[in-house]
Amino acid sequence: MTQSLSTDGLKHLHRFDEGNPLAEKNTLRVAVLTAAMMVIEIAGGWYYNSMALLADGWHMSSHMVALGLAVLAYAAARKYAFDPRFSFGTWKIEVLGGYTSAIFLVMVAGLMVFQSVERLISPTPIHYEQAIAIAVVGLLVNLVSAWLLKGGHQHGHSHGHDHGHHDLNLRSAYLHVLADAATSVLAIIALSGGILWGIDWLDPVMGLVGAVLVLLWAYGLLRDTGRVLLDAEMSAPVVAEIREVIAASPVKVRLDDLHVWRVGKDKYACILSLATDNDVSPEYFKKQLRVHEELVHISIEINATGG
Repeated sequence: MTQSLSTDGLKHLHRFDEGNPLAEKNTLRVAVLTAAMMVIEIAGGWYYNSMALLADGWHMSSHMVALGLAVLAYAAARKYAFDPRFSFGTWKIEVLGGYTSAIFLVMVAGLMVFQSVERLISPTPIHYEQAIAIAVVGLLVNLVSAWLLKGGHQHGHSHGHDHGHHDLNLRSAYLHVLADAATSVLAIIALSGGILWGIDWLDPVMGLVGAVLVLLWAYGLLRDTGRVLLDAEMSAPVVAEIREVIAASPVKVRLDDLHVWRVGKDKYACILSLATDNDVSPEYFKKQLRVHEELVHISIEINATGG
């Protein structure tokens, strides 16, 4: 006969992630700051004919969209936190925001490549002094943004057993700011090369390098968020820990099936199908698994071994 038991019974609220209010507030501040700087950089790059500055401005536009998505994701996850339609909470809304912003980044990188190649084929005069001044201001904005987001990142740091998973929504914004700062540095280098040595081709080349940076960042974010959204968590350390607990149980038991997926930054749900001829309840094995605090929702099915 099959027996099953969920972690906290029918009264369980299914809210497994506490959110990150500080990160949400700082992300909103950075989004507003970035929107203003984006307009200045794109307008300045177009007016002063700097592809590197335009690339930095377009990159900053993707950064603004990513931050906007992050803010919306935080707000939606908080608004629907107790909505019973979400079986395992609303944390994945934040992850979906990061995934969507990564797709947008790929399109922006393509635009940066197109414009840079166009400038390499048909170069036009660049107003270096004005363009480099705007690029320096953009870099300062990026550094301030990174400082603001780093505070939320530290606040949201996990102190649980699995230290590899943090706030993916905030991480996407933070990494985007760092990538944007790197693009600003590339723009400054390119414009300085033009002023000092007259290397006009360095400006569009740095635009191409900036596009590669955006693609690399987008790939990393797509990989990490996609793994969560597709529940590809069976390589997580907690899976081996579950197997070890069952194998070390004083009761002779066989693990027939195991499913593990993430429901929060460092939190997991799992379903186990066990086979044993001993008269034990699911609660018996749940107590053994509770030593791993990252397991916040456990369902166990017990069947007779039979034969």
